[in-house]
Amino acid sequence: MQFDTPEALGFDPGRLRRIDGLLADRYVGAGRLPHAQILVGRDDKVAHFSSTGPARAGSDSTVGERSLFRIASMTKPITSVAFMMLVEEGKVALDDPVERIIPEFAGLGVYAGGGGGAPFVSRPVDAPMRMVDLLRHTSGLTYGFQYRTNVDAYIRKAKVENWRTAHDDDSFIAALAEAPLEFSPGAAWNYSLATDVLGVIVARVSGVPFDAFLESRIFAPLGMVDTGFVVPGDKRDRLVDAWAWTPGQGMTVFDRGGDSLWSQPTRFCSGGGGLVSSSADYHRFCGMMLNGGALDGVRILGRKTVELMTLNHLPGRGDLAALSTSLFSETQNAGVGFGLGFAVTQDPARLMMPGSAGEYYWGGMFSTAFFVDPVERLTMVFMTQLSPSSLWPIRRELKTLIYSALV
Repeated sequence: MQFDTPEALGFDPGRLRRIDGLLADRYVGAGRLPHAQILVGRDDKVAHFSSTGPARAGSDSTVGERSLFRIASMTKPITSVAFMMLVEEGKVALDDPVERIIPEFAGLGVYAGGGGGAPFVSRPVDAPMRMVDLLRHTSGLTYGFQYRTNVDAYIRKAKVENWRTAHDDDSFIAALAEAPLEFSPGAAWNYSLATDVLGVIVARVSGVPFDAFLESRIFAPLGMVDTGFVVPGDKRDRLVDAWAWTPGQGMTVFDRGGDSLWSQPTRFCSGGGGLVSSSADYHRFCGMMLNGGALDGVRILGRKTVELMTLNHLPGRGDLAALSTSLFSETQNAGVGFGLGFAVTQDPARLMMPGSAGEYYWGGMFSTAFFVDPVERLTMVFMTQLSPSSLWPIRRELKTLIYSALV
């Protein structure tokens, strides 16, 4: 990471230091988060980087620059970039029907009844599922953890989301194909397993295993040396504990860094949520996007492709307030569109949060988050490990403090 003074990068240093007080006092010190780390960058420099809290329960080790975190759904933008690299090569297109690469999805219908022990009943779709529907979450697929419909109940029962041990690429797709869609593709927005399907598509189109594609085409070229689906033995001491909030109990350890599930081999590399990374690595990914697809002389995507990805692709250019059927996401809804892999701010006034029109962002189930603001040339990476991510308004508060420090 290349550092510069906050003043040189257009920040008030005293105001930036408010972030550390917020994290140390209101969150880590108060027992609301187990630890926290934040990186604020402008252009290619880091203006602010700080960490607080223990890395592991019962240990004297603290979170630091070398710490590794499960980034969950912050995997999704990386998977989306991998897919768009194949689009640039002419191997697939945004308006291609998904069944061209995933023939198992041919004949999928829309839920019309059944489930809960009874056979599903479906009706024909109004429009085919296209690749763009996977990228913008308008596919009709869902997540089981939403506990909302008979379709997501099937997802839970079939262990479709238990991707590290229950499924490989083909069995994952086969299990998804047994259930109907929740709505006709393009009709609504629902946070879903769509990006996991996209990862399988990247592997099938490229002819390369998904993890190997990411390593050779994105991670190695960008110098993202600590990002992957499995934490190797010589890095296991750097993986922090992950925690979950249990009503009546507070924080309990969900996955210990010392014997983590992420340190074991995986049958399925989840394009929707499987990666482990560091703040420094994800900062490099954000920097590549901020710079129009290139970083330090290495080009991952073309400039116009990045511009296309960061437009609002929701049907009718609507926002999530009008189109979302989801009970879970990493964003507010009003004034927020969705691009090809992440939320895109359309109207900061409706969002009621400081920022810029055109800023894009996302987060993960362990409360991690990032954003890229092309107008202010500003990036943020926030790391912690507490599920669910909706528990505290930390993302809103961090954005408010960061933007209030700009001068």
